[in-house]
Amino acid sequence: MNQFSSFDTGTQLSPADFQAIARILHEEARISLAPQKATLVRSRLSRRLRTHNLSSFGDYIALIRRDSKERRVMIDALTTNHTHFFREKHHFDHMVNEMLPEWRARSARDPIRIWSSASSSGEEVYTIAMALLGRDLREAQWAKSANVQLMATDINSEMVDAVRRAEYGKAGLDQIPQPYRKLWTRETKDGFAMANEARDMVTPSQLNLFERWPWRYQFDAIYCRNVMIYFNEEAKAELEMRLIGQLIPGGVLYIGHSERFASKARDFMIPCGQTMYRKPETMR
Repeated sequence: MNQFSSFDTGTQLSPADFQAIARILHEEARISLAPQKATLVRSRLSRRLRTHNLSSFGDYIALIRRDSKERRVMIDALTTNHTHFFREKHHFDHMVNEMLPEWRARSARDPIRIWSSASSSGEEVYTIAMALLGRDLREAQWAKSANVQLMATDINSEMVDAVRRAEYGKAGLDQIPQPYRKLWTRETKDGFAMANEARDMVTPSQLNLFERWPWRYQFDAIYCRNVMIYFNEEAKAELEMRLIGQLIPGGVLYIGHSERFASKARDFMIPCGQTMYRKPETMR
């Protein structure tokens, strides 16, 4: 069966339909869709056709061209959100072992700001929170008394809502090492929730990375992991330079295990480990 065809029953997604949807997704979110994603597109958007009682993808394309709210729903449906707690653990080890002593030393006078820029359902940002709070209550006192701000953004509004809820299934507990699990999670009927100490550090919001960013300040660390793989080289180059500009001098950028700088950004950053880079102290 051709990848653009319907299944045994249902609405066909033609190559022209796929290209039109791919163009709109790229225009809105700079995400590049390869042709092999046609089956995924058809599967995820067919329910939207049913919701609006539409008989063809052509009708749906006409709808998203005139309806900004439905375009947002389409982006939410097509963006992938795969994550787990303590994913790529070496990044959090570096943060705790190399960055945290510096942050603690100046936390009495300066806020500590960290941005989880593609936060998905929140596992990354709450891993950051747990790592900063530490392995015992005495260790956590610095974070409770300091001004520690964790910004969690995602283009998908449902994922932002998940960060706000901070509730996860039981399987997620196995990803969290003891004693973080004991200190910073609370059992619920269906799984667990993050403790208030972690939740209070996190501010979730919806953000398209290629739109205007709302902050006038810079960050001590930015996590932008496993998202640039969805962008073409031009978009990656633009995003990389904007991320560097949003870091304080000496700040650190963490990227995904399969990602590499695609632009002149590599000339402005100092490697400090596997897929992690520091901004020179002399660079503004």
